[in-house]
Amino acid sequence: MLPPAARLTRSQDFGLVVRRGRRAGRPRLVVHALTPDVPTLDSSKVGFVVSKAVGNSVVRHRVSRRLRHVVRAQLESMPPGTLVVVRALAPAAEASSSELAADFSSALRKVLR
Repeated sequence: MLPPAARLTRSQDFGLVVRRGRRAGRPRLVVHALTPDVPTLDSSKVGFVVSKAVGNSVVRHRVSRRLRHVVRAQLESMPPGTLVVVRALAPAAEASSSELAADFSSALRKVLR
């Protein structure tokens, strides 16, 4: 589980990150990230989008849990104040946690360059 301070919850924040942030796509997911213009001490926040295209509710929740676990492990390596939205694609339903972790790491490196 992500700590409450690390969760992106407001739809306005999701929209801001998707519209104004950088994007990197991978076969199983898309990562949108928005870094602050001014250095800040705020914690990084992450939100997830897992649509019905991924599968039924059981599959979507399984994908969400795996993504939360993957992101929690890399939360400390993100610059402070970074806002991230992870959007799962349909192939994420059959992906293992290690495959999701590899895709997330690769996409995060690209958007934070």
